Amino acid sequence: MVAEYAVGEGIHEFTPEGRAMLRTLVRSFASCGHEVFYPTAGTQLDEGAGIRAEDFEESITRISKQCDAGLIIAPDEILGDLTELVEENTVNLGCPADSVRLCADKLKCTSILSQEKIPVPETIESGEYKGDYVIKPRSGCASDGIHRSVSGRLKEGFIATQFIEGEHLSVSIITGRTQLPLTVNRQLIDINNTISYKGGTVPYYCARNSEIVEIAKKALELLGCRGYAGVDIVLGDRPYVVDVNPRPTTSIIGISRVIGTEIADLILKSRFGELPHKVDVNGSFTFKKDELFRL
Repeated sequence: MVAEYAVGEGIHEFTPEGRAMLRTLVRSFASCGHEVFYPTAGTQLDEGAGIRAEDFEESITRISKQCDAGLIIAPDEILGDLTELVEENTVNLGCPADSVRLCADKLKCTSILSQEKIPVPETIESGEYKGDYVIKPRSGCASDGIHRSVSGRLKEGFIATQFIEGEHLSVSIITGRTQLPLTVNRQLIDINNTISYKGGTVPYYCARNSEIVEIAKKALELLGCRGYAGVDIVLGDRPYVVDVNPRPTTSIIGISRVIGTEIADLILKSRFGELPHKVDVNGSFTFKKDELFRL
């Protein structure tokens, strides 16, 4: 089972991005010879079997009981509970539910990384702030509710993180008994009063790639992540970890096109076997968020 929230719930605003990720994974698992099921509110893919979903949570419970393994993509604030459902019914191919919940709590996640000397932006959890800050929900995913501000008072449920000047990157890593870095990716970010994700380029090379990857690997290890996960980094004077995504991210759309191995095979090996030491990467792929409906 591969379950993607926007497709399963029929959330039209996010369906193109969700469909592109879901299609990438379903195609890859099918190419590896597996029978694949996915809950859907209407969207149908060329491969796999779409199961009509009236209620996403109920569908995950029902479908996962009939499958040998399952993988969920959903907003971080609900992903922990949905992952727990999978863990109760079958083998979870994603991060453990406890790890997901830890990553979803941006304040707690940042605190743990900071204590272990991982570079993170200065973070204010309540009260007034003054300076150059990014205001974001304490729990949430993507760029929803995120904006830049120089002063104010934090609303309940929001935190302020120092704005870091630098390159916006992400690192995609698969973790099993060992860690397998896939690619460093460049994020296309639109920064005005609001901050929004517009797409990305896979892979991205710079002289500091090794440093960036090591920081991301250590962050995922500290947070107990397994399977596919992504670490968002702003590369300034140091690589600052600004978010940890305990699930397949949009970059997987490009990664699947440039690596010489099926992404599904690597995800399965992270749970049931041994990961290779590295993957071959050939070419590059750039995607725009507003064009994902074509993928």
